[in-house]
Parts: sequence; C-alpha cells; structure tokens
Amino acid sequence: MVLASQLRAGMAVRHEGQNYKVLTADYHPGQGKMGGVSHVRLKNLDTATQWETSLRADLKLEEIPLEKKPMDFLYSDEGLCTFMDPVTCEQAEVSEAIIEGARFLVPEMRVAVEFLGDRPVSVQMPDFLEVRIDDTAPPIHATNDSTWKPARLENGVEVMVPQFIKPGDLIRLDLVAMKYMDRAKAAK
Repeated sequence: MVLASQLRAGMAVRHEGQNYKVLTADYHPGQGKMGGVSHVRLKNLDTATQWETSLRADLKLEEIPLEKKPMDFLYSDEGLCTFMDPVTCEQAEVSEAIIEGARFLVPEMRVAVEFLGDRPVSVQMPDFLEVRIDDTAPPIHATNDSTWKPARLENGVEVMVPQFIKPGDLIRLDLVAMKYMDRAKAAK
C-alpha cells in the first residue's frame, strides 16, 4: 500500500477496482487542521482514458507492479502494433490507440513496453527522436532566426522549423511538445 501523498509519475496503482498509471502527481500539504491533497493525472490501463483528480493525502492505494521489457517494433496492422523481445523472440501486440506517438514507430526501433502480468499496457516512446523533413519551403538564410515555417515529416506529421531547414534534413524532435529541437548530426 502507498499513500496518495507518496504517488510519483510512472507508478501503477489500483483505485476503486481500476488499474491506473500515474502520469503526474503534485502533493500540496494542508494548513492547520486541513489535510494535504495530492493532485494527480491518471491513465486507466484497461481503457487508456485519462482522469485528473484530487486525492486526500492519507488515502491508501494498492501499488501494482509493472514490468518493463525492451522490445523491438516489428510492424503495424489493423490498429495493432507488434513488438518482439530481442532475447526470447516472443511477440506482443499493443493497440495503436494506447501508444502516444505511434505514428513515429519505425521497424526495428527499440522501446520499453510495460506489462501488467502478461498483458502489455503501455509503450514508452523516447523523449527525442531524429526524423527527416520530407517537404518544406526553400531555405532562407536570414539574420533573423526567430521566424519559423511549416514542414512535413516523412510520416506526414507537420511541425514548425526554422527558416534554414530544407527538405531531406534530419532534425531532432521533442515528442512530448512536438517541437523542433535542433538539426541532427549526419552519420558519417
């Protein structure tokens, strides 16, 4: 059992018969006779819906173990993504609906798949990815670097990039914010 005041992002808990993963947790201590409160954002591991709520700090929740396994992405078919354990060659299918950033998966990409028992419940995408620009306006080499232009990536996603970026460039992308970070170094 874990107290609501001890919740941290990444933990998995059972609350009111449902399994949740803690996405964010913010504890606010009480004043005087007022008890503390934990503001949490939870993701239901069965339905993939998110829930934002406040819990009394002294509320006890059952902590449930999540097992992380590094797995290679193989392919996507009819809304299911197939991953393979590189050691045992066992395969697991995960619904695209519960994978944030599923459109950035490429074959042989290694990601962490979280299991609740034998059932895969989430996939942890990397925070930053190197992606290639498929189409954008011609580069402008201006002294003012504060202007941005739209660019389409190879997977069809549109992001804003600086003026000097041209089609074919490799960039680093922050997946959480969907923002351009910098130009990636080309492999030699």
